[in-house]
Amino acid sequence: MLELPNTTIIEGNAVRWGRIGDGPPLVAIHGTPFSSQVWRRIVPQFADRRTVYYFDLVGYGLSEMHEGQDVSLAVQNKVLAALFAEWGLERPDILAHDFGGATALRAYYLNGIRYASLTIFDAVALAPWGSPFVQHVRRHEAAFTGMPDYMHKALVRSYLQTAAYNPLSEEALTVYSAPWLGTVGQAAFYRQIAQMDQRFTDEVEARYDRMDCPVTVLWGLQDDWIPYEKGKVLATMISDRPLIPVPEAGHLLQEDRPEILVGAVLKILGCN
Repeated sequence: MLELPNTTIIEGNAVRWGRIGDGPPLVAIHGTPFSSQVWRRIVPQFADRRTVYYFDLVGYGLSEMHEGQDVSLAVQNKVLAALFAEWGLERPDILAHDFGGATALRAYYLNGIRYASLTIFDAVALAPWGSPFVQHVRRHEAAFTGMPDYMHKALVRSYLQTAAYNPLSEEALTVYSAPWLGTVGQAAFYRQIAQMDQRFTDEVEARYDRMDCPVTVLWGLQDDWIPYEKGKVLATMISDRPLIPVPEAGHLLQEDRPEILVGAVLKILGCN
């Protein structure tokens, strides 16, 4: 498990973060409904050549969760920019997944943050997005928040499994479910779904252009959350390199094909 011993107050929220390794900076940004623990077996592979920073998005993992909290994509790029300032970073390498991809793109195109490289995969970036389940929760958040514990736990575990092509281990299901259990966690789980709004990618999508750093885009061929075709389009918009397809992988490359992800990042880092 990755340790997150540090806390920084950003936009009125306590954000938990950690770092490992030594060398130039690399920042790993997780997606939904995960936490920085999605990197627990990934970022240690880079610690001999990079100082790796990781954190839990506002409203996720060990970061603060509370009623009425803004946990939307509108706040997450502001959090990233504030953490860059906290850590004294200018052009770190970036590894980003899902909502983490949206956060990295929003920070680049809206906040003027710059990167040494970007490795982005199965990202929330292009309309339309948002599954029927997401749309249903958005309409009935209160009903889901009040669901009995045993029903909620079963729903979360089932939902997590749909992110992967291969069966998730009991360890993975336990790690990814843990922040969302209990009274506070359950409310936070449905809060972040209820605030999934396509307008936060719509407002930046028109700005997409070739980024001023090496960009590697990967995508699981069996991603049932965001189709592979979206990855092909995104790669043509922000990178001068073709999309890298990842066979036998769904949305959650960190579990399905971690070796492909590590290899892609190491290739990028070897060029920097």
